[in-house]
Amino acid sequence: MNPWIFLSLAIIAEVIATTSLKASENFTRPGPTALVVAGYAIAFYFLSLTLKSLPIGIAYAVWSGVGIALITLLAWKLYGQTLDGPGLLGIGLIIAGVIVINLFSKATPHG
Repeated sequence: MNPWIFLSLAIIAEVIATTSLKASENFTRPGPTALVVAGYAIAFYFLSLTLKSLPIGIAYAVWSGVGIALITLLAWKLYGQTLDGPGLLGIGLIIAGVIVINLFSKATPHG
């Protein structure tokens, strides 16, 4: 299977887990706590499958960059968190970095 699909699944699971951390209220709420544990387990499983085909540096750069952007968006929507101009610029630069890696890097297979 395509490693980018595995990486996408890993990112989605990690974003769910990380977003659920706040809702778990220090692991005192069972539902969100279960999402944290299951989400990270699923995320690391799919990341391990990704690393069979993609270099770890590229996979982790995409994982963290996309994860940061998605978690920031969810924190804004779910928890009312905001970013100022420099914060938005930083997120934009992270997204730009992920795009550059995916479009131009010869260190990773495309497709």
